[in-house]
Amino acid sequence: MASTPQGQMPLIDHLRELRKRVLSSAIAIVVAGCGGWFFYNSILVTLAKPVCDLRAAQASGAASCGALYISGVLGPLDLQIKVALMTAVIVSAPFWLYQLWAFIAPALHRKEKRNSILFVAAATPFFVMGATLGYLILPIAIDALFGFTPNAVSNLVRIDDYLDFVLRIILFVGLAFELPIFLLTFNLIGFLRGRTILKPWRAWVFSIFFAVAALSPTGDPLSMALLSAPLILFYFMAGGIALLVDRKRDRKIESTETGSTKIAAPGPITE
Repeated sequence: MASTPQGQMPLIDHLRELRKRVLSSAIAIVVAGCGGWFFYNSILVTLAKPVCDLRAAQASGAASCGALYISGVLGPLDLQIKVALMTAVIVSAPFWLYQLWAFIAPALHRKEKRNSILFVAAATPFFVMGATLGYLILPIAIDALFGFTPNAVSNLVRIDDYLDFVLRIILFVGLAFELPIFLLTFNLIGFLRGRTILKPWRAWVFSIFFAVAALSPTGDPLSMALLSAPLILFYFMAGGIALLVDRKRDRKIESTETGSTKIAAPGPITE
């Protein structure tokens, strides 16, 4: 990739670089998807656990498992593809997050590139934490939503619709947990200051609650609180760390501009 010493490059080179990163990420997702295809049944058992004990149903030879059912000629194939794709996106997260950084890095200075590596190192565990939280709140969300079913009415759920529900929760919460990482990365490369992050805190808190309410598949207050509380906490933590980074950066700039040596006091002039 041809670029100038200032990190500039023609538009066509940007497009080629973007194509390269997207292609690499797609290959990683396909490879991880093969693993999801191979471990399809184990993954499906884990995802179905909040609704029914699929492993026990399979071992006993039962014809059904709780409220879940599958229909259509292509239903089983579509289900396996969805499970493999979801597994691929989550498992390959470290690689495609690195590709995201590698696409942005050429425009940064050397020190900024080094700071951006922290984004890749921290983004993966935060994504995993978010995805895990999304999975853990599934039983609460499902119980709350099933509670609206009228008496004497059976609530049968297509398993592919159920997996869409699970996918939205896990991916949404996993990606939402990237918020503090993005804020800190922008602060470390000098794009955002701590005061800029924390000054509109009321708008941030409202936006987090609004995003959780709008994008979350479940609207029960308990699930929304469990999703919103960690995001708000991480937001304030990111802002606090950004303030400390700004203070250290400002002291370093001030010492560089004024010099580290003290000016001697004036003395009498002798002839």
